[in-house]
Amino acid sequence: MNAKNIRPIPKYIITRIQAQDKKECPWQKGPVRFYAYLTSIKKELVKITVAVKNHKKKWYCKQVAAHGVRSDKCCVKDMEYGYMGSMGLRVGWYADGLQNYSKWFEDGRWHNANSKYYNPWTTIVNWEFISKFPEYRYSAYQRFRGKCIIEYLKLYNRFPQVEYLMKLGLHQFHDSVMVLRRIEKDKKFCQWLVKNRNEFTFKYYYVTTILEAYKSGKSLEQTQKLNVRKKGLSQDSNLKPIRELFKGKELERFFSYVDAQNIGMRSYLDYLNACNHLGLDMNLPKNRYPHNFKHWHDIRIDEYHSKKAKDDEEKRAEFYAQFAVVAEKYMALQKLQGNYAVVIATSPAELMREGEELSHCVGKMGYDQKMVREETLIFFVRNNSELDVPFVTVEYSLKQKRILQSYGSNHSKPDEAVANFINKTWLSHANRTIKKMVSVIPAA
Repeated sequence: MNAKNIRPIPKYIITRIQAQDKKECPWQKGPVRFYAYLTSIKKELVKITVAVKNHKKKWYCKQVAAHGVRSDKCCVKDMEYGYMGSMGLRVGWYADGLQNYSKWFEDGRWHNANSKYYNPWTTIVNWEFISKFPEYRYSAYQRFRGKCIIEYLKLYNRFPQVEYLMKLGLHQFHDSVMVLRRIEKDKKFCQWLVKNRNEFTFKYYYVTTILEAYKSGKSLEQTQKLNVRKKGLSQDSNLKPIRELFKGKELERFFSYVDAQNIGMRSYLDYLNACNHLGLDMNLPKNRYPHNFKHWHDIRIDEYHSKKAKDDEEKRAEFYAQFAVVAEKYMALQKLQGNYAVVIATSPAELMREGEELSHCVGKMGYDQKMVREETLIFFVRNNSELDVPFVTVEYSLKQKRILQSYGSNHSKPDEAVANFINKTWLSHANRTIKKMVSVIPAA
């Protein structure tokens, strides 16, 4: 199709489009509307898309796209894809006097474009024009109710079997290349479609369901149910452990099992996670498909919680030991002078008590982790007369050799006397001590 051969809209077509527009849009207002008509260009059947708009009580129409049955690409004029307007398309009307300036895509010339982006769903006002093409006499185009008759006829040129689907009433599969190829190669498949066409009339089935049901001999209902569940399983990221355990034909057995046990995916996922944590071999049928799922589910969950509590206790003991090692390493930074003393935190429990007593966050927010990693050190400032009573908490940076923060009760700032002791007396002592220890302190 050569755009140079596209002729202006015939007057009788304009009349038909205007009548159709009044029928579909009786208020004659709103955004741009699209209609189409069929024509012939160099013996090629072409669909011309027309944009319609009302402006100041006047009705306007213009050609914006041309799709040919033998053309890979379409021709587009004064229309842009990707705008959040009517059908994702916008049309320029500068040449018609409806705009004060020309839009960047509007130059009044035809340009080649990808057919699928510039092919709005439209009403065709002269369907009878197809009858002028003998090659489409048996294409069953009269039964077509899809988006674009041109795309349908392109498919018919490749797969004449599409007529068979249309006449069977299987319109929903007319554009499935997989179904058409099977019809082309397998006459028994055609007979099977005829036998089951009533089921297709009342319920939608995936194409994969149709092909699998035909091949396996199982019912469409059973096969569809399996495919729907497979799809749901594949789309839920939380169910990945189940997908990794059950693959291929094993999935069908798994679905049958959960149905027989009357359980949901989440229940099995909890059971599977517990078994994995316990180190059980899930390749063994007794673990994969326990005879009484609810019974074994409860047992495995209890075992999991017991093991987790034990593991947590072991990790907690190990963490406390690491914390104590760091505290012992920097014990020399402690200082008692005058009315105040600075002592290092020796356990996460002390941090929690300090935070609770002073109503601040030192017992939370990962300060214990930061101390174990030797990123910062936590010290407690005390009155000499009350060494066990929380007073002020200090966070000291080993890397920067400075105090990051110091707070008393409810995040209050220390008074001047305490602040001077912390920032002048104790900080100097701490930095001198660190300097002496530098040879044994690992690089931060």
